[in-house]
Amino acid sequence: MTEQDLQGFNTLGLPARARALYVEGEADARILSTLADAGHEVFVLGGGSNVVMCERPRHLVARVGLRGIGLRREDREAWVIEAAAGEPWHDFVAYCLSQGWPGLENLALIPGTVGAAPVQNIGAYGLELDQRLEGVVAWDIQAARRVELAPEGCGFAYRDSLFKRAGAGRWLILAVRFRLPKVWHPVLDYPDLRTHPALAGGEATPGAVFDAVCDIRRRKLPDPALLGNAGSFFKNPVVPAVRAEALRERFPGLPAYGQPDGRVKLAAGWLIEQAGWKGRRLGPVGMHERQALVLVNHGGAAAADVLRLARAVCEDVRARFGVELEREPVLLD
Repeated sequence: MTEQDLQGFNTLGLPARARALYVEGEADARILSTLADAGHEVFVLGGGSNVVMCERPRHLVARVGLRGIGLRREDREAWVIEAAAGEPWHDFVAYCLSQGWPGLENLALIPGTVGAAPVQNIGAYGLELDQRLEGVVAWDIQAARRVELAPEGCGFAYRDSLFKRAGAGRWLILAVRFRLPKVWHPVLDYPDLRTHPALAGGEATPGAVFDAVCDIRRRKLPDPALLGNAGSFFKNPVVPAVRAEALRERFPGLPAYGQPDGRVKLAAGWLIEQAGWKGRRLGPVGMHERQALVLVNHGGAAAADVLRLARAVCEDVRARFGVELEREPVLLD
């Protein structure tokens, strides 16, 4: 366990140094449990794409390096694919397609790792991760044991899960299993996807959906390698239907999407843009000029700069719409 420079391990590019342990197997996971039992606060770090790092975190950072992808089993209806937690998420999606295992293409180009995906219950363009999940293999850091969880045991909700609610020091995900249907149907619920030139007027294929999603994301979202960011910085707020109806009466252009539980999901990016923050900077950070939902580091920013901008955006959205925004990335402090 040594102190490491973590600036290159968070996509916002924030300066940070912390004690870190590289986890490549269950033997390392046992060491992590021993350190946690001795009083070290643990933070499990995946690809660093969903985290705001303070300069000197008090936590012991567990960097996940587990790798490997394979077909675990198949039946008449689906393939069950297992991927180790340290695999880059987008590369895993592309690999599945190359092997003839479609079903994850709507989630292409999301940054981060396979192990981080269920923590956040990632989703995009009409598909949520839990819709394709077979199970999660995890290490219970507190109990020092390996656990296998079925989807119903993961406590999934919108951008939320058991792993996230338990806090950063409880669970280390080792591998994730996906059930990918052999009878494939495209998920084209979002207008941007449905009307994309690669899909409009023709029969959709998994590869065409993958290419369209990648094209849309590249046009809308900045590359973290070129401009530091953590992707969507705020969750889309979910409000009661009566509240959504009242807001749409006042703001007819407000995008709103009904949810299975009767509530309505609002577009956080639209709210932020209407509050005047699209392309606006506050010191070295700002909201992106093409996508108001994305907070970017223009260079030289620290965690305090990011949090100050986030508070300012939340206050303005609250004042204008009476809606509370919630930060999506977790804070490593």
